[in-house]
Amino acid sequence: MKLDTTNDKAFLTSLLEALNIPISSQIMVFSASSLQSEIINPRNPRALYFNEDTYLGWVPGGLVEIIAADPEMGPMFYVFDRLHPGGPVPNVTRSTKCMNCHAGNATRRLPGLIAESLLVSRAGSSLETFRRDVQGHQIPLEDRFGGWHLTGQHNIANHRANVMGIPNNGKNEISSVNPGQYSDLSLLLLPTSDILPNLMNEHQMGFENRLVYAIYTVRQLKSEGKGMLGAVAKAEIEERAQELARYITFADEAKFPAKGIVGDPAYVQDFLRDRKVSKTGLSLKDLDLKTRMFKHRCSYMLYTDTWKHAPKELKERVYYHMALYLREAPDAQHAHLAPGERVAIRGILKDTMTDLPSWWR
Repeated sequence: MKLDTTNDKAFLTSLLEALNIPISSQIMVFSASSLQSEIINPRNPRALYFNEDTYLGWVPGGLVEIIAADPEMGPMFYVFDRLHPGGPVPNVTRSTKCMNCHAGNATRRLPGLIAESLLVSRAGSSLETFRRDVQGHQIPLEDRFGGWHLTGQHNIANHRANVMGIPNNGKNEISSVNPGQYSDLSLLLLPTSDILPNLMNEHQMGFENRLVYAIYTVRQLKSEGKGMLGAVAKAEIEERAQELARYITFADEAKFPAKGIVGDPAYVQDFLRDRKVSKTGLSLKDLDLKTRMFKHRCSYMLYTDTWKHAPKELKERVYYHMALYLREAPDAQHAHLAPGERVAIRGILKDTMTDLPSWWR
């Protein structure tokens, strides 16, 4: 596919299309982050777009940055040179500078995806931290979104989005930063940062980081054991498998607002476009949005290449622990799924997954 270099927006639009990333996935962050922190602030928010395995960031006046999930290595980072309108497609290079943040404490010193929730200044710098070094759908909604724009019918009463802090006599006065209040949103592809893609991005980050950590753990243990896994190594793999199974089945999902949320219809349509359905027409992507994200609480990220290529020693144990949540009569520790939901998930997995253990089928 030919990329359009007429201008920044044309290039961005054509690149998103080439990567199969929906424009409707746009979310906006105005905290000074990424390699381009010097130009990101409440007057110039950064736009992020994503699908299940690729993430693209762009800030007006800056560079296009891409994170692509590599099944072997985890997230890999790429940066395009500055676009010269009407000129050739900018060169793209693999960046190692991104690892300064994307391979730190937040991702257990491995390549990973990160997001923070901060009270930021007019310049976009951090004044207070609400959450750091942790990702995933278990984070309370009230602790998310600091330094981010949030739009749509989210019904979250006390969120941290759309505000900045103004230092005054040793305290930070809160001031609104509604989308477009200080920035020119016509420079972006959309004027929105809808609640639903924000929630999906958080879920995917939590899945990817936990899985990458588990993959590296298995790889290291096998290397240390020269291909063999002793009792201690198996116990460590078991811990990673338990953590993943619990996350995959949304056991600790954050509480939804009493009125639920309403996702942007355009994003809902794009998100559901590639849904894999069971013989009865059910899918892991079927949305609930009243009390939780999904009707059938089992992550659609099981369809990603990173999961498909994960070590069999890990996947077998994750499937085992998932089965503890999905059996007809789970014990109290594995009983957060309703009986009908467990039946639905088992059916979806059997009809749409090709690598389930023989005993599962």
